Amino acid sequence: MKKLFGLLSMVLLITVLAACGNGGSESSSGEGESASGDSGETKTIKAGIGLNSDHPQYKGLLKFKEIVEEKTDGAIKVDTYHSGQLGDDRSMTEALQLGTQEVVVPSTAPLANFVPEFSVFDIPFLFPNEQVADEVLDGEVGQELLGKLEEQNLVGLAYWENGFRDLTNSERAVASIDDFEGLKIRTMENDLHLDAFKALGANPTPMAFTELFTAMQQGTVDGQENPYATIYLQKFYEVQEHVSNTHHIYSPFVFLMSKSFYDGLTEDQQKIVKDAAVEAGKHERKLNREANEKYLKQLQEEGMEYTEISDEARQEMVDAVAPVIEDYKSKIGEETVDKVYKAIEEAQK
Repeated sequence: MKKLFGLLSMVLLITVLAACGNGGSESSSGEGESASGDSGETKTIKAGIGLNSDHPQYKGLLKFKEIVEEKTDGAIKVDTYHSGQLGDDRSMTEALQLGTQEVVVPSTAPLANFVPEFSVFDIPFLFPNEQVADEVLDGEVGQELLGKLEEQNLVGLAYWENGFRDLTNSERAVASIDDFEGLKIRTMENDLHLDAFKALGANPTPMAFTELFTAMQQGTVDGQENPYATIYLQKFYEVQEHVSNTHHIYSPFVFLMSKSFYDGLTEDQQKIVKDAAVEAGKHERKLNREANEKYLKQLQEEGMEYTEISDEARQEMVDAVAPVIEDYKSKIGEETVDKVYKAIEEAQK
């Protein structure tokens, strides 16, 4: 019995000494935590998008995951969800506000429901090309708009790219403004988009993206408008015959994080997720531009008829929507609209 008691005492002593030794090691690091994590706790980011796993947007999300998990030594884990598994853009954005989801990368159009100034990016024919869009979005005015999201319990970390939106339909080739007449076109739930298409002569129908393929298949709508990558990867060519490079809207994605989650990160972790969102965004933009060029060719190989819009025809469209833009200036914020137009002008010099 004495031997057993002595053995137990020795084990207890070793355990206490080991615990003391660990305590000394942690305190020598300065704060008792590493630069990448706090007290060994693992934080998890649920990151969702509406598009499928083949889209450059999802590949960008995987890049973000890779960077964050590597830079934080696993202190932050990123779980990725595609194809609307966590909901549509609006519902996922609301989940960020509630703190039940951490990341979503929506288009700017649904964001206008939260911050009206984001409607500036819904102005038709705003950007002449992707390079000008990059300079404006990554510049002062673009970052100023991201800052407005904090009032909605959201943090905007970077702009990614959805791209120029182009028209498809199952009725006829669209080469001029006259060809829009009477076409039932699905749009996002955005008043400026709706009014712009009405000005072009179409019958716009707001609808959730997840319902779109079936709606076109059943003839509920004649067509839709999205970048080529989305059109191809969602297999819209199976229910659409015509595609035109209307380039009527350049649509950015915004990398959003829940403010409550972001505020709970250390300063080092905040920098890591910010830098990762920017770096992954550059990667996503490059992939997206390569994909759009490739997918336009593949849409034609799948049997879609491609129509090039002439400069003259596009100018007629620009003129038709000009009164709509004027009407929306006050709703968007005249100061914001003027700043963006000025930044575009500077970027073109």
